[in-house]
Amino acid sequence: MITDYYFPHCPLGTLPLCASLRRLKKSDTIFVAGHRGLAGGAIFRELQSAGYANLLTRTRAEVDLSQREKVRAFFEKERPQVVVVAAAKVGGIKANNDFPVEFLLENLNIQNNLIEAAYDFGAEKLLFLGSSCIYPKFAPQPIPESALLTGALEPTNEPYALAKIAGIKLCQAYAREYGRNFISAMPTNLYGPGDNFDLNTSHVLPALLRKVHEAKDRGDATVSVWGTGTPRREFLHVEDLAHACRFLLENYDQPEFVNVGCGSDVTIRELVELICEVVGFKGELAFDSTKPDGTPRKLLDTSKLTQLGWRPRISLKDGIRQTYNWYCQRLASQ
Repeated sequence: MITDYYFPHCPLGTLPLCASLRRLKKSDTIFVAGHRGLAGGAIFRELQSAGYANLLTRTRAEVDLSQREKVRAFFEKERPQVVVVAAAKVGGIKANNDFPVEFLLENLNIQNNLIEAAYDFGAEKLLFLGSSCIYPKFAPQPIPESALLTGALEPTNEPYALAKIAGIKLCQAYAREYGRNFISAMPTNLYGPGDNFDLNTSHVLPALLRKVHEAKDRGDATVSVWGTGTPRREFLHVEDLAHACRFLLENYDQPEFVNVGCGSDVTIRELVELICEVVGFKGELAFDSTKPDGTPRKLLDTSKLTQLGWRPRISLKDGIRQTYNWYCQRLASQ
């Protein structure tokens, strides 16, 4: 786990931050919503390793975040000073296509309940975690934050994207109307230990990792890959994302949202070839062009975050190797 920061352009005391920056204290009560998920779990571990001792979590059985009154009862009792909104219904192309109602309604309910309760019960800071799918399908590359709402969304994940856009706008509305320190971060495609490897609901990297692993185990000659292999994607290790979120919580309080990525991308073909190398699969790749490719390219412009002083540290190959080791250990323990 990484716990220190790069400040290549300026020392901490001269970062271009708002004068009203609310510095986090190690004693702050911080509620991490979604702590069992990929991103939320990594953020929880990052905060814990950095010495934040008063971390609040709740499972869905304890507090269903889609139920407004249950959320409000929890906030009224616990009064968290800082809130991290990492809870969401997530999935890949297939899941988004199959369940658009659920992806739109459930995400709207979760984030609206949390953001409203954070304001009503006095939270001093909130970080809303969005997604790079908020941007238009044919956005300029790399995608700057200013590209939001400048074109049509990718149809295969439009409901999820619309919910995330609404979350950004709600945070900005609370900042503008009530002066609340509610910030937002837009991560690129995430992966890492704790990921979802279900082939029906997972994102591309864990799905390919599982498919290649199983093909190797069976001794298959080929692995089938959805699409043409030509779309380009950016992948950020979830521990880098968690590190960036702590950085923003400690050093940023502007309502303008911030892209979080690694600054480089690969084609899906290059990704699966790298996965084959890590897994040790020697067979052939068969690309199924009857399956959707999704957005042609999605690379974030992370210059805003870079200028604040943050850098990712985990290379894609090292991250895939770490994730694959975790996956194998999980299989061995079942």
